[in-house]
Amino acid sequence: MRIIQRIVTSVLPRKWAASLEAESREWIIACPCGYSNSIWEMGGIRWKAKGNRTFLMMCRQCRERTSHTLSRRPSDEVV
Repeated sequence: MRIIQRIVTSVLPRKWAASLEAESREWIIACPCGYSNSIWEMGGIRWKAKGNRTFLMMCRQCRERTSHTLSRRPSDEVV
């Protein structure tokens, strides 16, 4: 868990912190090469958010700077 995740989860009530982590794990950032990872695993937080975004960033797998799509996958689809 990264420092920002520790700070936020320590300040919030336990029920909210659990909800924040569960929802952040549902948000997946994906590269066109096929690599994907949850926002939580990357050290980020996304809670009570809507809509899809696109980020230009370096892919951990193909090592190229490409546009990554951030979208929410229901918890039954998350691997």
